[in-house]
Amino acid sequence: MTLANLPAPAAPPANRSTPASLLNNRWIRILSVSFVMYTIAYIDRTNISMALPQMTKELGLDPRQAGEALGIFFWGYLLFQIPGGYLAQHWSAKRVVAILITLWGFCSIATGWVETAHQLWIMRLLLGIAEGGVWPAVLVLIARWFPRAERARANAYWMLCLPASVVISSPISGWLLGHWNWRVLLVVEGAFPFLWLIPWMLAIEDLPENAAWMAPGEREHLRQALAGETAALQATEKESYWAAVLHPQVIILTLIYFLRNCGSYGSLFWIPTAVANASKMTSLSLGWLVTVPYVLASIAMVGVAKTSDRMLERRWHTAGTLLVSGVFFLAAAGAGARFPISSFTSLCIATSAVYASLGPFWALPTETLAPKTVATAMGLINAFGNLGGYFGPVVVGYFAKRFGGFGYGFAALAAALFVSAALALWLRPAEKRLAVTP
Repeated sequence: MTLANLPAPAAPPANRSTPASLLNNRWIRILSVSFVMYTIAYIDRTNISMALPQMTKELGLDPRQAGEALGIFFWGYLLFQIPGGYLAQHWSAKRVVAILITLWGFCSIATGWVETAHQLWIMRLLLGIAEGGVWPAVLVLIARWFPRAERARANAYWMLCLPASVVISSPISGWLLGHWNWRVLLVVEGAFPFLWLIPWMLAIEDLPENAAWMAPGEREHLRQALAGETAALQATEKESYWAAVLHPQVIILTLIYFLRNCGSYGSLFWIPTAVANASKMTSLSLGWLVTVPYVLASIAMVGVAKTSDRMLERRWHTAGTLLVSGVFFLAAAGAGARFPISSFTSLCIATSAVYASLGPFWALPTETLAPKTVATAMGLINAFGNLGGYFGPVVVGYFAKRFGGFGYGFAALAAALFVSAALALWLRPAEKRLAVTP
């Protein structure tokens, strides 16, 4: 059965809310609550980048040890990706996230009490395990609330939390570091998840059918739109479960995301240290300066996602943004400490472009993979793809220790992004007939 054979979704009754009001309700309620939740998660994952200059001195870390402590998070992150996605798909995304919010809050606070490099390594690993299932669970949630014609924008608006968390937390982290120390920073920001647990439980529903705040006609309208897409994908579903999970499309998506994260996290964790080494700045001033690339990244994410949805095209948007990012990481490596303004400008553009790839990239799995395996596949992609978050910081730290600068490290990140851009063009595109506008 194909989508062409399905009846068009029924329009809501005339005396009820229109699809426009439905759209606003979904975007405000589902995405804003998810946005704040994952902003907090990303703050607790990345605030160590601001704390690192103080931590390395107090704990006696060299650049290689620091890179390993930063990156070990992603080995823990790997462990709960597939189970988290599976539980979200077959049990409840809402409850999976609620449990993990509690666990990562405890781990983040405990990181502020470490006394040795080994203890830091352990706590970063545990924090990764606790956060591991959140990303695939929210992707499952978004796919259940936003049809294909909206999905890149929905993904991008939610994923704005990634650059936004740096924009929000860097000045706060700089202020906490300036008035107290890195321990206070990690403990205070580690308490944030507990403040958002109740709003998450009250506002989020797993399915539109469970949303009491939606009119019956609105729920049915959205249900039919999403059901039509699911039926069209199921009509092409002929592989076994594991054959579908290990499909070449999934493997290529995983490789792309791995290389993309090498570039993203390799720069994220080391930019504050690189800027601090090149200038005499207070912690607060450094915090404000570090926000610049992530403000630009937020703008780029929205613009690219809108274009991707309008054209219903994902591969070239993903490849193009990754290519641009690689070019400007290479430019930053060439400029180096001799031309700090040019180097920082290039890093801003490179960071913006690598984040702009997220919206179209994460629309692809839900549009090209079998519905029964898509959650598990997204967990697999995110799990192994996020190991790039380990290798990127380690590679940059290795080159920084060996050569005393960041030029070679940023050049290595550029190479990873060039390969990921080429791989993106090998992906099988989604069929445009799958698009249904609610």
